[in-house]
Amino acid sequence: MATRPVPLDGRSSSRLRDTVGRSWWVILLFGLFSAVFGIMALLNPLAAGAGLTWALGLLAIAEGVVGLIGAFGKGAGVSRGWMILYAVISLIFGVMAVLNPLSMAASIAMVMGVWFIFSGVMRIIWAVRVRKEIDNEWLLILGGVVSVALGVLLVMAPVAGVLVGAIWIGIGALIYGVLQIWAAFKVRKLTSF
Repeated sequence: MATRPVPLDGRSSSRLRDTVGRSWWVILLFGLFSAVFGIMALLNPLAAGAGLTWALGLLAIAEGVVGLIGAFGKGAGVSRGWMILYAVISLIFGVMAVLNPLSMAASIAMVMGVWFIFSGVMRIIWAVRVRKEIDNEWLLILGGVVSVALGVLLVMAPVAGVLVGAIWIGIGALIYGVLQIWAAFKVRKLTSF
């Protein structure tokens, strides 16, 4: 049986509003960092792509270290051999991404391109096979063709793929940052000072 939330009395509601209102600067800080990152990514998308890959490399190194520690602990949940293999692959990827982030970013874009080609071909084959059971199978085929085309573009020009990806991430970060800044000033009005 579900319970209903207990309504707050006037004082509790006021205290909650005050507490939330006083944290407006945290929201503002997130917004400013996000907006600055978005602007930097738009001004220099290649550096942003490399920076994101470098950050992924650090995360992969941390994951590899934790995986190795977990492989030799009790109750890992998977076999020690698989855990060690996963940890070593994470460490190798992480070190490569930290030492040469732009090259790794291009490699990741190329792998994504191959995956897009493969998934597009599979989508087209599936759509042709089920065309008698579904309506508008041409939409699935069109999606497959677009996927193949995108994959070919990424394989042919992986650095351009990194640039486009970084630009989209920059646009998203900038929009998010502006919305956070706006929200921070709205939340600030909740304080009673």
